Amino acid sequence: MTFGEQPAYLRVAGDLRQKIVDGSLPPHTRLPSQARIRKEYGVSDTVALEARKVLMAEGLVEGRSGSGTYVRERLEPRRIARSGFRAPAGASTAFRQEQAAEGAQGSWDANSAQEPAPDAIAERLGVAAGERLMRTRYVFRESGRPMMLSTSWEPLSLTGRTPVMLPEEGPLGGCGVVERMAAIETVVDNVVEEVGARPGLAEELVLLGGVPGHVVIVISRTYYASQRAVETADLVVPADRYRLAYHLPVR
Repeated sequence: MTFGEQPAYLRVAGDLRQKIVDGSLPPHTRLPSQARIRKEYGVSDTVALEARKVLMAEGLVEGRSGSGTYVRERLEPRRIARSGFRAPAGASTAFRQEQAAEGAQGSWDANSAQEPAPDAIAERLGVAAGERLMRTRYVFRESGRPMMLSTSWEPLSLTGRTPVMLPEEGPLGGCGVVERMAAIETVVDNVVEEVGARPGLAEELVLLGGVPGHVVIVISRTYYASQRAVETADLVVPADRYRLAYHLPVR
């Protein structure tokens, strides 16, 4: 292979990718078999297999047990608007600051339980490892389809024995962190978010309806009141179905 030349498996993957993009291999079409790829491109079994792995890792094809590998339907990514941390006056959205764009109908399921703080979460909240937290897991849905997971943690040293101890129950159940904390005279004045990406965990992809190996966007978010962390959460979004759109005011 000369300098700058692509490896054979990438050239094969690139040609098959182009056929998927231009519609020569439309959605739900069976991908050429390994033997056919080997014959058509004059490559080895290893090269043919690696090319198929590339397309699968990119989410362009999916394996179906006992049937083969098929071109996946390509969905136009939808926007998740993150424009602030207070809902607009009169607005009603199931996503609060995790709004789906274009007026999507949102809903969510949640369950809460007390648990000791894992080391990484304790560090984010500035508490001792093992301190009791309220952990709440969410599955957010857009028009009935899972779109995002969220796991949040709040120190019970702050919310314990108050009306907002359970985020989704009581008089402020379902309200955002800012409103709930205000009810116990804690003013949230700062939010930090870190955005990254990684392969989705098996349990995440089962809930989100993804394919093993698919990439997810992870937002690690922490709310602060006078430099004290009052809530931290990890939000997980399928990278092939959604993009994050931030609208930040200029002050």
